[in-house]
Amino acid sequence: MKRLPYGRQEILQSDINIVTRVLESDFITQGPYVPLFEAAITDYCGSRHAVAVNSATSALHLACLALDVGPGDVVWTSPITFVASANCARLCGAAVDFVDVDPQTYNLCAQALEEKLRVAMRFGKPLPKVVIVVHFAGQSCEMRAIAALADEFGFHVVEDASHAIGGRYMNQPIGKCIYSDITVFSFHPVKIITTGEGGVATCNSDKLYERMSLLRTHGVSRPALVSKSPDSLPTTEPWVYEQHELGLNYRLTDIQAALGVSQMTRLDEYVSRRRVLADQYNDQLVGLNLTLPWQAEYGESAYHLYPVLIGQKGESGQYRRAVYHHMIKQGIGVNVHYIPVHTQPYYQQLGFKSGDFPEAEAYYSRTLTLPLFGSMTNDEQQRVVESLYICLEGKKAA
Repeated sequence: MKRLPYGRQEILQSDINIVTRVLESDFITQGPYVPLFEAAITDYCGSRHAVAVNSATSALHLACLALDVGPGDVVWTSPITFVASANCARLCGAAVDFVDVDPQTYNLCAQALEEKLRVAMRFGKPLPKVVIVVHFAGQSCEMRAIAALADEFGFHVVEDASHAIGGRYMNQPIGKCIYSDITVFSFHPVKIITTGEGGVATCNSDKLYERMSLLRTHGVSRPALVSKSPDSLPTTEPWVYEQHELGLNYRLTDIQAALGVSQMTRLDEYVSRRRVLADQYNDQLVGLNLTLPWQAEYGESAYHLYPVLIGQKGESGQYRRAVYHHMIKQGIGVNVHYIPVHTQPYYQQLGFKSGDFPEAEAYYSRTLTLPLFGSMTNDEQQRVVESLYICLEGKKAA
């Protein structure tokens, strides 16, 4: 039987057609589709600006650079995320620390953040310059509480919404940046929509937009051509460019942007289908020895992932391992998201150790991501459910 992945892209003929038009055009790099894609993002999210780049990792790095993160600064983030959420600060020369996760949402915990901030203030420890919150699996963090802490303690907020385009918080689109400085999305092929590789940073600040736009293209800009009169030569020649900062080549191609424009037309359809599938999982997996994802009342998840916790709290990770291997043998591409960042060898060399963030480690010991993607059929989902029932020895689904 064909292997069922935990996530996959859907490429339709309309996607192929728009990419083909770009390939047949004069512009395959920085052409007209990059601003069209950015406009589609701002229209959807309600943000003032969007900066399209070649990956969400690049967008996170640009966000830190635009917020002047550098040596001597500290950035806090969640340990339950991909390593890029922390690495972006290290690439700027800053120190990194983590805030433990909420045991229900698996997101950075606003209460734990407040406690850590107050302890740091009391004992004269460095406060964060930036807190990078991670909307894990597609569900928003408690942004209103985090924004209130940002106002009180004077830090910037970046939303790593790599999982969350199409999700909502307090009935507003994630990416509108109501409670943050910058929001970052990912368009990797396993994400909700794809550009192959790609990312976007949204913001409402003209200054941040201009800085990220400059830094994504080597820190180089072309001065405007200004003429004193209709008959005079421009004061700046057409070939002139100026480097103002040490930037990078993080540009998105027109090929990728065109694919993104096409995929954006189906974003709501994909998110709606993911929510249906998540609801069906919720109904069909009741009674098994696992914990299902919990949806906070303040938001609507985009359901990039559907992570369940195998067994009961305190049980050995061996149980999860056995379930994982059973599912893989059945051709079900389950996965694990994520190994806590502070337990990675690189971060342990910086002084972090197992036991530092117990909720994150407890989550990791039991988590298993079940297949979920926009084109998933009910029959494919039933394969997952039946395999789980067999493995966990529950009552077989009807």
